[in-house]
Amino acid sequence: MGKPVLKIKGYAAEDIRSLLHSDPVLSVATRLNMVYQVAAGLSSRQVAKIYGVSFKQVINWVHRFENEGIEGLYDLPGRGRKSILSLSDLEDIRDVVLNCPPDEFGYSQKRWSGPLLLEWINKKYNTQYRSSQIYKLLDRIGVEFKRQAGYVAK
Repeated sequence: MGKPVLKIKGYAAEDIRSLLHSDPVLSVATRLNMVYQVAAGLSSRQVAKIYGVSFKQVINWVHRFENEGIEGLYDLPGRGRKSILSLSDLEDIRDVVLNCPPDEFGYSQKRWSGPLLLEWINKKYNTQYRSSQIYKLLDRIGVEFKRQAGYVAK
């Protein structure tokens, strides 16, 4: 009988993947590791399978690294999925978080929590943000959590 497989409790693979993609430094490190794996002799298809990306993307990162060095592994401006929420929506969310307690919207809590805010945003704006995204959104609107004070402007 083989050894038991190690399991991660409390996180799904997609949650961990979201964390990896949430920080530009981690994204660059992951891309650099892909380039390293190719340099160490793995094929682009093998590396793609390990990292869950297309082999063409691995080739693109290798070429960008060859041409631009580590700077080529950073995201270029204007790339990626555009925000579902407008600037006006983001300003409204910031105003609500900083100035309106959740009980004004029918919730029993007196302070906003990440999950509660996520629920409110998804209902109000008809979005499907996941729990891993709410803290990135709060950072984007310039709000942080302080113990005892709740959410405050940065």
